[in-house]
Amino acid sequence: MRKIYLHVLMLFLGVLGANGQIKIKATPSDTSNYQSRKLKIDEINLVSAYYHQDGNNSAVTGGIGTEKLTDFANTFDLQLSKFNKAGNKNTFLFELGVDHYTSASSDKIDPGTISSASRADTRVYPSLNWTHSNEKTGNAIGFIGSFSTEYDYQSLGAGFNLTRLSKDKNTQFEIKLQAFLDTWKVILPVELRSETNPGNGRESKSEGSSPRNSFSAAFSLSQVINQKLQALIMVEPAYQKGLLATKYQRDYFTDGSLRAETLPDKRYKLPIAARLNYFASDQVIIRTYYRYFMDNWGIRAHTAEIEVPVKLTSFISLSPFYRYNKQTGSRYFAPYGQHDPSAAYFTSDYDLSTLNSDFYGAGIRLAPPHGVFGWQHLNMLELRYGHYSRSTGLVSNIITLNLKVK
Repeated sequence: MRKIYLHVLMLFLGVLGANGQIKIKATPSDTSNYQSRKLKIDEINLVSAYYHQDGNNSAVTGGIGTEKLTDFANTFDLQLSKFNKAGNKNTFLFELGVDHYTSASSDKIDPGTISSASRADTRVYPSLNWTHSNEKTGNAIGFIGSFSTEYDYQSLGAGFNLTRLSKDKNTQFEIKLQAFLDTWKVILPVELRSETNPGNGRESKSEGSSPRNSFSAAFSLSQVINQKLQALIMVEPAYQKGLLATKYQRDYFTDGSLRAETLPDKRYKLPIAARLNYFASDQVIIRTYYRYFMDNWGIRAHTAEIEVPVKLTSFISLSPFYRYNKQTGSRYFAPYGQHDPSAAYFTSDYDLSTLNSDFYGAGIRLAPPHGVFGWQHLNMLELRYGHYSRSTGLVSNIITLNLKVK
């Protein structure tokens, strides 16, 4: 974990040093509305987060046992732009993410090993986004390509987005389409592995690999109602097909038998959300959010959130937030030892159970005119902390640092 942190930090500092050597010449003002067509750096962002959770409902061991997990996530993104001869703007966003996690429950896939391969893993996920926009109308079109890999999982992603604004720019309509083509190794609990292929000291490969494809869309409409009020509504249908069960998660039945988690190979999701922002004053904004979720597995969920950014000074703001979620669980869920032996689909993953949860915390944002800590190019520093708890007993804490260079 320390090596990953230092590597990303040195990468960030190297880019910061390079950015400090870039000389951007001021363009004299004239009446020609000329835009420089050279590729230039708009901004650089580094986001680092540390997450820790604990609980006693691990799906790996059938709904009981430790859920202790830590994750150290780092995301580095570089945004560049260039104007073409027609005066339209091309924006290029390169993002590189590196997550490293340790999971006590994953070590129970094969308790006989000193430490299974899934106990700790590193995920690497680069992406590249191109957006072509008209600065006068605000209309834009864009494409994104992404890749993600870890020990037992690889994913290829592609996306498309379209933005259209009204003539007065008070109404915005946006469409986003995404597809992820995943392949992941089918790993079984040690008790269920074939005697002819018990594994190689790490995990069994007896069932090979299996695809899982995900397709989603997002349709949003935002409206400036007046100088103080803005609203947005969004519909995000999604469809998944392939191996949707995690096969190394155990399920125990009322007759004492044991099987690997089994779920349908198709899933439809339909989230519907609304956002309302109220600018109470020059110093206070009230941001509210509501989301309803449903799927064909029987899950129904309501999420409500409020965040109130308060500007303490011209360059320091504080943002307390609170989110509440209430979920009706999947028809396929049952606790440890309570599954019907005749059931076709079954899971003891408490993420799919009936639950309610609370998530609250605060963020502080610094954006001084002469740069953070006197560094002219270090434009913004934001630090956020959140505490999560849910009715199943799971608790977690996350702290996030965001640095922006311009």
